[in-house]
Amino acid sequence: MIMSSSWVTAAAVMVFGVTMGTATVQAASPEPIQPIKAAKVGDPALVELGKKLYFEPRLSKSGFISCNSCHNLSMGGTDNLKTSIGHNWQKGPINAPTVLNSSMNLAQFWDGRAKDLQAQAGGPIANPGEMAFTHQLAVEVLTSIPAYQAEFKKVFKKDTLDIEQVTKAIAAFEETLVTPNSRFDKWLKGDKKAITADELAGYQLFKNSGCVACHNGPAVGGNSFQKMGVVAPYKASSPAEGRMAVTGKDADRFNFKVPTLRNVELTYPYFHDGEAATLTQAVDIMGRLQLGKQFTADENAKIVAFLKTLTGEQPKFALPILPPSTDATPRPRPFE
Repeated sequence: MIMSSSWVTAAAVMVFGVTMGTATVQAASPEPIQPIKAAKVGDPALVELGKKLYFEPRLSKSGFISCNSCHNLSMGGTDNLKTSIGHNWQKGPINAPTVLNSSMNLAQFWDGRAKDLQAQAGGPIANPGEMAFTHQLAVEVLTSIPAYQAEFKKVFKKDTLDIEQVTKAIAAFEETLVTPNSRFDKWLKGDKKAITADELAGYQLFKNSGCVACHNGPAVGGNSFQKMGVVAPYKASSPAEGRMAVTGKDADRFNFKVPTLRNVELTYPYFHDGEAATLTQAVDIMGRLQLGKQFTADENAKIVAFLKTLTGEQPKFALPILPPSTDATPRPRPFE
Protein backbone atom coordinates (compact mmCIF):
# COMPACT_ATOMS: atom_id res chain seq x y z
CA MET A 1 0.00 0.00 0.00
CA ILE A 2 -0.09 2.07 0.32
CA MET A 3 -3.00 1.23 2.45
CA SER A 4 -2.39 -2.33 3.77
CA SER A 5 -5.29 -4.21 3.10
CA SER A 6 -6.06 -1.05 1.50
CA TRP A 7 -5.05 2.34 -0.04
CA VAL A 8 -2.49 3.56 -2.48
CA THR A 9 -2.73 6.04 -5.20
CA ALA A 10 0.01 7.13 -7.51
CA ALA A 11 0.45 10.23 -9.59
CA ALA A 12 -3.16 9.93 -10.48
CA VAL A 13 -3.89 13.07 -12.43
CA MET A 14 -0.74 12.57 -14.46
CA VAL A 15 -1.88 9.11 -15.47
CA PHE A 16 -5.03 10.60 -16.97
CA GLY A 17 -3.03 13.47 -18.50
CA VAL A 18 -5.71 16.02 -17.66
CA THR A 19 -7.19 17.69 -14.65
CA MET A 20 -10.58 16.14 -14.14
CA GLY A 21 -13.37 18.55 -13.35
CA THR A 22 -16.66 17.36 -11.95
CA ALA A 23 -18.47 17.74 -15.26
CA THR A 24 -15.82 15.74 -17.09
CA VAL A 25 -15.99 12.89 -14.58
CA GLN A 26 -19.76 12.76 -14.64
CA ALA A 27 -19.72 12.65 -18.42
CA ALA A 28 -17.34 9.71 -18.45
CA SER A 29 -18.93 6.34 -19.02
CA PRO A 30 -18.72 3.86 -17.51
CA GLU A 31 -17.59 4.69 -13.98
CA PRO A 32 -13.94 3.83 -13.20
CA ILE A 33 -15.19 1.35 -10.58
CA GLN A 34 -17.36 -1.62 -11.52
CA PRO A 35 -19.57 -3.83 -9.32
CA ILE A 36 -18.16 -7.11 -8.05
CA LYS A 37 -19.82 -10.22 -9.40
CA ALA A 38 -20.75 -13.12 -7.16
CA ALA A 39 -18.40 -16.09 -7.25
CA LYS A 40 -19.22 -19.04 -9.49
CA VAL A 41 -18.16 -22.39 -8.07
CA GLY A 42 -17.09 -24.72 -10.85
CA ASP A 43 -15.95 -27.66 -8.71
CA PRO A 44 -17.71 -27.76 -5.30
CA ALA A 45 -15.69 -30.76 -4.08
CA LEU A 46 -12.39 -29.00 -4.83
CA VAL A 47 -13.59 -25.86 -3.06
CA GLU A 48 -14.74 -27.85 -0.02
CA LEU A 49 -11.34 -29.53 0.24
CA GLY A 50 -9.65 -26.16 -0.13
CA LYS A 51 -11.79 -24.77 2.67
CA LYS A 52 -10.60 -27.51 5.01
CA LEU A 53 -6.97 -26.85 4.07
CA TYR A 54 -7.40 -23.09 4.53
CA PHE A 55 -8.39 -23.70 8.16
CA GLU A 56 -5.93 -26.58 8.68
CA PRO A 57 -3.34 -25.67 11.39
CA ARG A 58 -1.53 -28.99 10.95
CA LEU A 59 0.03 -27.55 7.80
CA SER A 60 2.28 -25.58 10.17
CA LYS A 61 5.16 -26.80 12.33
CA SER A 62 3.39 -25.64 15.48
CA GLY A 63 0.07 -27.22 14.57
CA PHE A 64 -1.40 -23.85 15.50
CA ILE A 65 -1.12 -21.55 12.47
CA SER A 66 -3.39 -21.83 9.43
CA CYS A 67 -4.08 -19.59 6.43
CA ASN A 68 -6.95 -18.17 8.45
CA SER A 69 -4.57 -17.07 11.22
CA CYS A 70 -3.27 -14.14 9.17
CA HIS A 71 -6.20 -13.90 6.76
CA ASN A 72 -9.04 -14.21 9.21
CA LEU A 73 -12.37 -14.47 7.41
CA SER A 74 -14.12 -13.10 10.49
CA MET A 75 -12.00 -9.94 10.25
CA GLY A 76 -12.12 -8.86 6.63
CA GLY A 77 -9.66 -11.51 5.46
CA THR A 78 -6.72 -10.08 7.41
CA ASP A 79 -5.50 -10.02 11.03
CA ASN A 80 -5.77 -6.28 11.86
CA LEU A 81 -2.13 -6.27 13.01
CA LYS A 82 0.67 -4.05 11.68
CA THR A 83 2.60 -7.18 10.82
CA SER A 84 1.53 -10.77 11.32
CA ILE A 85 2.75 -13.16 14.01
CA GLY A 86 4.63 -16.17 12.72
CA HIS A 87 6.10 -19.34 14.21
CA ASN A 88 7.45 -18.85 17.74
CA TRP A 89 5.91 -15.38 17.82
CA GLN A 90 8.20 -14.07 15.11
CA LYS A 91 7.32 -10.59 13.88
CA GLY A 92 6.45 -10.58 10.20
CA PRO A 93 8.22 -8.14 7.85
CA ILE A 94 5.08 -6.74 6.21
CA ASN A 95 1.37 -6.20 6.69
CA ALA A 96 -0.92 -9.08 5.69
CA PRO A 97 -3.14 -7.99 2.77
CA THR A 98 -6.73 -9.15 2.69
CA VAL A 99 -7.56 -12.44 0.99
CA LEU A 100 -11.03 -11.15 0.09
CA ASN A 101 -11.32 -10.48 -3.66
CA SER A 102 -7.64 -11.42 -4.01
CA SER A 103 -8.42 -13.44 -7.13
CA MET A 104 -8.78 -10.07 -8.89
CA ASN A 105 -5.17 -9.07 -8.21
CA LEU A 106 -2.73 -9.01 -11.10
CA ALA A 107 -0.32 -10.93 -8.83
CA GLN A 108 -0.02 -11.95 -5.18
CA PHE A 109 2.05 -10.55 -2.29
CA TRP A 110 2.90 -6.87 -2.00
CA ASP A 111 5.81 -7.29 -4.41
CA GLY A 112 3.89 -9.51 -6.81
CA ARG A 113 6.32 -12.41 -6.57
CA ALA A 114 3.55 -15.00 -6.94
CA LYS A 115 1.73 -14.99 -10.27
CA ASP A 116 -1.55 -16.30 -8.86
CA LEU A 117 -3.32 -17.64 -5.77
CA GLN A 118 -1.99 -21.18 -6.24
CA ALA A 119 1.59 -19.93 -6.40
CA GLN A 120 0.97 -17.85 -3.28
CA ALA A 121 -0.64 -20.64 -1.27
CA GLY A 122 2.53 -22.69 -0.92
CA GLY A 123 4.70 -19.80 0.25
CA PRO A 124 3.62 -19.37 3.89
CA ILE A 125 3.67 -23.13 4.57
CA ALA A 126 7.41 -23.37 3.89
CA ASN A 127 8.38 -19.91 5.16
CA PRO A 128 10.37 -20.29 8.43
CA GLY A 129 8.96 -16.99 9.67
CA GLU A 130 5.37 -17.97 9.03
CA MET A 131 4.11 -21.57 9.23
CA ALA A 132 7.70 -22.89 9.39
CA PHE A 133 6.91 -26.26 7.83
CA THR A 134 8.06 -27.89 4.60
CA HIS A 135 5.97 -28.99 1.66
CA GLN A 136 7.14 -32.55 2.16
CA LEU A 137 6.07 -32.61 5.81
CA ALA A 138 2.74 -31.00 4.95
CA VAL A 139 2.07 -33.78 2.45
CA GLU A 140 3.13 -36.40 5.00
CA VAL A 141 0.67 -35.04 7.55
CA LEU A 142 -2.22 -35.09 5.08
CA THR A 143 -1.28 -38.52 3.76
CA SER A 144 -1.31 -39.94 7.30
CA ILE A 145 -4.99 -39.05 7.69
CA PRO A 146 -7.30 -41.51 5.87
CA ALA A 147 -10.15 -39.03 5.52
CA TYR A 148 -7.86 -36.61 3.68
CA GLN A 149 -6.47 -39.40 1.51
CA ALA A 150 -9.97 -40.35 0.45
CA GLU A 151 -11.02 -36.76 -0.20
CA PHE A 152 -7.94 -35.96 -2.30
CA LYS A 153 -8.46 -39.16 -4.32
CA LYS A 154 -12.10 -38.27 -4.92
CA VAL A 155 -11.23 -34.74 -6.09
CA PHE A 156 -8.05 -35.38 -8.08
CA LYS A 157 -8.60 -38.99 -9.22
CA LYS A 158 -5.08 -39.95 -8.14
CA ASP A 159 -3.71 -42.39 -5.58
CA THR A 160 -0.90 -40.06 -4.51
CA LEU A 161 -1.14 -36.69 -2.81
CA ASP A 162 1.23 -33.79 -3.55
CA ILE A 163 1.73 -30.12 -2.75
CA GLU A 164 0.37 -29.04 -6.14
CA GLN A 165 -2.98 -30.54 -5.22
CA VAL A 166 -2.86 -28.82 -1.84
CA THR A 167 -2.21 -25.37 -3.28
CA LYS A 168 -4.73 -25.84 -6.10
CA ALA A 169 -7.46 -26.66 -3.60
CA ILE A 170 -6.63 -23.71 -1.33
CA ALA A 171 -6.64 -21.37 -4.34
CA ALA A 172 -10.01 -22.73 -5.49
CA PHE A 173 -11.52 -21.91 -2.10
CA GLU A 174 -9.92 -18.44 -2.04
CA GLU A 175 -11.40 -17.70 -5.46
CA THR A 176 -14.85 -17.93 -3.88
CA LEU A 177 -14.02 -15.25 -1.29
CA VAL A 178 -15.54 -12.30 -3.11
CA THR A 179 -17.73 -9.62 -1.54
CA PRO A 180 -20.50 -8.44 -3.89
CA ASN A 181 -23.50 -6.20 -3.20
CA SER A 182 -21.84 -3.41 -1.29
CA ARG A 183 -23.91 -0.27 -0.97
CA PHE A 184 -21.69 1.36 -3.57
CA ASP A 185 -22.27 -1.56 -5.95
CA LYS A 186 -26.00 -1.03 -5.54
CA TRP A 187 -25.50 2.64 -6.38
CA LEU A 188 -23.50 1.70 -9.48
CA LYS A 189 -26.37 -0.56 -10.54
CA GLY A 190 -28.85 2.29 -10.34
CA ASP A 191 -30.07 2.51 -6.75
CA LYS A 192 -29.29 6.17 -6.13
CA LYS A 193 -30.58 5.93 -2.56
CA ALA A 194 -27.99 3.28 -1.64
CA ILE A 195 -25.45 5.91 -0.56
CA THR A 196 -25.87 9.25 1.20
CA ALA A 197 -25.13 12.72 -0.13
CA ASP A 198 -21.89 12.90 1.88
CA GLU A 199 -20.80 9.49 0.60
CA LEU A 200 -21.50 10.55 -2.98
CA ALA A 201 -19.56 13.77 -2.39
CA GLY A 202 -16.70 11.62 -1.11
CA TYR A 203 -16.77 9.55 -4.29
CA GLN A 204 -16.66 12.71 -6.41
CA LEU A 205 -13.64 13.89 -4.40
CA PHE A 206 -12.07 10.45 -4.82
CA LYS A 207 -12.49 10.71 -8.59
CA ASN A 208 -11.65 14.39 -9.04
CA SER A 209 -8.53 14.17 -6.88
CA GLY A 210 -7.14 11.41 -9.09
CA CYS A 211 -7.39 8.43 -6.72
CA VAL A 212 -9.13 6.42 -9.43
CA ALA A 213 -5.99 6.41 -11.59
CA CYS A 214 -4.78 3.50 -9.46
CA HIS A 215 -7.88 2.49 -7.52
CA ASN A 216 -10.23 1.40 -10.24
CA GLY A 217 -11.95 -1.67 -11.63
CA PRO A 218 -14.11 -4.12 -9.68
CA ALA A 219 -11.56 -4.51 -6.86
CA VAL A 220 -10.88 -0.75 -6.68
CA GLY A 221 -7.17 -1.55 -6.97
CA GLY A 222 -4.99 -4.63 -7.19
CA ASN A 223 -4.34 -4.23 -10.91
CA SER A 224 -1.05 -2.30 -11.01
CA PHE A 225 2.20 -1.61 -9.18
CA GLN A 226 2.88 1.95 -8.06
CA LYS A 227 5.56 3.81 -6.15
CA MET A 228 4.80 4.58 -2.52
CA GLY A 229 5.67 8.25 -2.15
CA VAL A 230 5.31 9.99 -5.52
CA VAL A 231 5.20 13.64 -4.48
CA ALA A 232 7.06 13.22 -1.19
CA PRO A 233 8.99 10.22 0.18
CA TYR A 234 7.35 7.79 2.56
CA LYS A 235 9.40 6.82 5.60
CA ALA A 236 8.54 3.16 6.06
CA SER A 237 8.95 1.14 9.23
CA SER A 238 9.25 -2.05 7.15
CA PRO A 239 12.44 -3.17 5.35
CA ALA A 240 10.39 -4.29 2.32
CA GLU A 241 11.63 -2.83 -0.97
CA GLY A 242 8.65 -3.72 -3.13
CA ARG A 243 9.03 -4.90 -6.74
CA MET A 244 12.80 -4.43 -6.62
CA ALA A 245 13.01 -7.65 -4.60
CA VAL A 246 11.53 -9.46 -7.61
CA THR A 247 12.97 -7.62 -10.61
CA GLY A 248 16.32 -6.52 -9.17
CA LYS A 249 15.81 -3.12 -10.81
CA ASP A 250 16.48 -0.03 -8.73
CA ALA A 251 13.67 1.75 -10.60
CA ASP A 252 11.24 -0.68 -8.94
CA ARG A 253 12.37 0.20 -5.41
CA PHE A 254 9.35 0.97 -3.23
CA ASN A 255 6.90 0.01 -5.96
CA PHE A 256 4.14 -2.06 -4.40
CA LYS A 257 0.99 -3.70 -5.67
CA VAL A 258 -1.89 -1.27 -5.33
CA PRO A 259 -4.17 -2.81 -2.70
CA THR A 260 -7.87 -3.31 -3.16
CA LEU A 261 -10.08 -0.82 -1.36
CA ARG A 262 -12.94 -3.29 -1.13
CA ASN A 263 -13.87 -3.82 2.55
CA VAL A 264 -11.19 -1.30 3.50
CA GLU A 265 -13.22 -0.34 6.57
CA LEU A 266 -12.42 -3.82 7.93
CA THR A 267 -8.78 -4.21 6.89
CA TYR A 268 -6.92 -1.77 9.14
CA PRO A 269 -4.13 -0.93 9.78
CA TYR A 270 -3.07 0.41 6.40
CA PHE A 271 -0.05 0.49 4.07
CA HIS A 272 2.51 -2.26 3.56
CA ASP A 273 4.01 -1.50 6.97
CA GLY A 274 0.68 -1.04 8.76
CA GLU A 275 1.66 2.41 9.99
CA ALA A 276 -1.67 4.13 9.33
CA ALA A 277 -4.01 3.01 12.08
CA THR A 278 -7.16 4.62 10.69
CA LEU A 279 -8.73 5.45 7.35
CA THR A 280 -8.54 9.14 8.25
CA GLN A 281 -4.77 8.87 8.62
CA ALA A 282 -4.44 6.82 5.44
CA VAL A 283 -6.44 9.28 3.34
CA ASP A 284 -4.40 12.20 4.67
CA ILE A 285 -1.06 10.51 3.95
CA MET A 286 -2.10 9.32 0.50
CA GLY A 287 -3.36 12.76 -0.43
CA ARG A 288 -0.11 14.44 0.54
CA LEU A 289 2.43 11.83 -0.59
CA GLN A 290 0.76 10.50 -3.74
CA LEU A 291 -1.22 13.48 -5.02
CA GLY A 292 0.37 16.53 -3.41
CA LYS A 293 -3.03 17.44 -2.00
CA GLN A 294 -3.90 18.41 1.57
CA PHE A 295 -7.48 17.33 2.18
CA THR A 296 -9.46 19.42 4.62
CA ALA A 297 -11.04 17.65 7.57
CA ASP A 298 -14.41 17.81 5.82
CA GLU A 299 -13.02 16.44 2.54
CA ASN A 300 -11.21 13.66 4.39
CA ALA A 301 -14.38 12.69 6.26
CA LYS A 302 -16.39 12.54 3.02
CA ILE A 303 -13.78 10.32 1.32
CA VAL A 304 -13.71 8.03 4.35
CA ALA A 305 -17.51 7.87 4.25
CA PHE A 306 -17.35 6.82 0.59
CA LEU A 307 -14.71 4.16 1.30
CA LYS A 308 -16.96 2.58 3.90
CA THR A 309 -19.63 2.04 1.24
CA LEU A 310 -17.24 -0.47 -0.41
CA THR A 311 -17.84 -3.05 2.33
CA GLY A 312 -19.63 -5.92 0.63
CA GLU A 313 -21.36 -9.10 1.69
CA GLN A 314 -18.83 -11.21 3.58
CA PRO A 315 -18.38 -14.87 2.60
CA LYS A 316 -20.82 -17.16 4.39
CA PHE A 317 -20.20 -20.87 4.81
CA ALA A 318 -20.22 -23.61 7.41
CA LEU A 319 -16.91 -23.98 9.21
CA PRO A 320 -15.20 -27.19 8.13
CA ILE A 321 -14.86 -30.10 10.53
CA LEU A 322 -11.27 -31.28 10.16
CA PRO A 323 -10.55 -35.01 10.28
CA PRO A 324 -8.63 -36.25 13.34
CA SER A 325 -4.97 -37.17 13.28
CA THR A 326 -3.96 -40.81 13.45
CA ASP A 327 -1.16 -42.53 15.35
CA ALA A 328 0.97 -42.11 12.21
CA THR A 329 0.42 -38.36 11.91
CA PRO A 330 3.58 -36.34 12.68
CA ARG A 331 3.00 -34.41 15.87
CA PRO A 332 3.27 -30.59 16.04
CA ARG A 333 6.39 -28.97 17.42
CA PRO A 334 5.22 -25.54 18.56
CA PHE A 335 8.20 -24.64 20.74
CA GLU A 336 11.08 -25.45 18.43
